[in-house]
Amino acid sequence: MSARDIIIRPIVTEKSMKLNDTDNKITFEVAKGSNKTAIAQAIEEIYGIKPVKVNVVNVRPKTKRMGRYVGKTNAVRKAIVKLPAGQDISLFGE
Repeated sequence: MSARDIIIRPIVTEKSMKLNDTDNKITFEVAKGSNKTAIAQAIEEIYGIKPVKVNVVNVRPKTKRMGRYVGKTNAVRKAIVKLPAGQDISLFGE
């Protein structure tokens, strides 16, 4: 599995941006079968920054309704990556 297969995309929400500002943590959507060491190696390969800590969360699908139709959202695996002090990943290409 290559690094681009493990890291799918950054998750940009209010909560993840607040974590980025206060604790220097960035949230990524990662592949389902990936582990913490593989995620850390992929971050180091793609961005050139060695993470301090990696936490992984499995987000269960939620039930959603559109009128009388009921469905579920997709299950997602998130990785919250803590970066060293003074280093940052530019998510918006600034």
